[in-house]
Amino acid sequence: MSPIKEPSFRESVDLMFNRAVALMDLPPGLEEKIRVCNATYTVRFGVRLRGQIQTFTGYRSVHSEHMEPVKGGIRFAPSVNQDEVEALAALMTYKCALVEAPFGGSKGGLCIDPRKYDEHELEQITRRFAYELAKRDLIHPSQNVPAPDMGTGEREMAWIADQYARMNTTDINARACVTGKPLNAGGISGRVEATGRGVQYALREFFRDPRDVEKAGLTGSLDGKRVIVQGLGNVGYHAAKFLSEEDGAIIVGIIERDGALYNANGIDVDAVQQWLMKHGGVSGFPDATFTRDGAVVLEEECDILVPAALEGVINLQNAANVKAPLIIEAANGPITAGADDILRKKGTVIIPDMYANAGGVTVSYFEWVKNLSHIRFGRMQRRQEESRHQLVVDELEKISAALGGQYTLTDGFKQKYLKGAGELELVRSGLDDTMRIAYQSMRDVWHERADVEDLRTAAYLVSIDKVAASYRAKGL
Repeated sequence: MSPIKEPSFRESVDLMFNRAVALMDLPPGLEEKIRVCNATYTVRFGVRLRGQIQTFTGYRSVHSEHMEPVKGGIRFAPSVNQDEVEALAALMTYKCALVEAPFGGSKGGLCIDPRKYDEHELEQITRRFAYELAKRDLIHPSQNVPAPDMGTGEREMAWIADQYARMNTTDINARACVTGKPLNAGGISGRVEATGRGVQYALREFFRDPRDVEKAGLTGSLDGKRVIVQGLGNVGYHAAKFLSEEDGAIIVGIIERDGALYNANGIDVDAVQQWLMKHGGVSGFPDATFTRDGAVVLEEECDILVPAALEGVINLQNAANVKAPLIIEAANGPITAGADDILRKKGTVIIPDMYANAGGVTVSYFEWVKNLSHIRFGRMQRRQEESRHQLVVDELEKISAALGGQYTLTDGFKQKYLKGAGELELVRSGLDDTMRIAYQSMRDVWHERADVEDLRTAAYLVSIDKVAASYRAKGL
């Protein structure tokens, strides 16, 4: 029996793009212009480590410059290759268009296992990679703005920003060359949690429309829904934490590299995170059943499945066994094109990656704007807001006194009402608004067009239409 042929990640993105453009009336030339990757730069550089020169291979791919700068993360992983980087760059184009972030799509990667190097060595490697990209304007505040991705975080972004600033000493906007930086290096409140928070806001918006909930064969709200999370990295951890602590969802399964945990009564996400940091895996965690083959937990009964780690975890081999009626793609490309067909035919509702994990790029956009404006959000208006609210409270208390004090404002209400919005509140508000509006644009297409069966196709239709409009406005 011959093995099942699984499309690659890049082939999956192309297949899903083709499915959408078949429903559109685009000129063939424009369709091809949107599809193809504009350019990919491959860099091979040497760094002297441990007494010898080691050569590293990195990529920066620019998919579309219909808007500039182009935007997209840099990942550090041994599996990084040109096809993966180009597929991720294409997804970034569509993602930015869908959530109306004014960027083209780009992506970068370095073929490296960061766990094999100490902090000083990683800094040397990262700075040299940044140097190679920056001197070709592949890192630049107005041309190409990276961000964290798998294997990178605030630390690496701070190194990259500093390297760019050293090379461009008179660029007043140097900090805007990269997003996802630490707060004390020009970052923004709420960026670390942004993608996980976006997943939460996406699910909240889904559950606001009874038609969508019914399509997934579910009822009610997020409260009490059983959730399985695959990958407890930055995105999976924050999504699971917020859904359980703020929306009443029950995290029944957590899948990690060394296996999976399952407990039908719920798992304490913070406790698992601490165990993971201390032991390097979930094996031995006391308050759940451990399974060595974590992939089987993807097939357990639950209401919502959240794949939040690698591409292709739901594929032709296991798609038919996945029981979750609702899947939200917190990772990029966790469902292959073949698996997507199987799940759609089963009636599974999939909230697609290009929308579901767009919280990161949305808050990156806010950080970029903050860096260009050189002022913290909320600094100008926060106290004025509080003063205006104080006037209302004072007036209401006067009226209450005149009526004999029978109506009074509670201290809790006054405390909440009088607090002006700081940067974190404004970032969350902007992210919530972005996720709501983007979902509504997909939902409208999904419900109004008989030829659109799923949210992924709807997302591609909305985003490709916006990219096409940008190219037309440029005269193409």
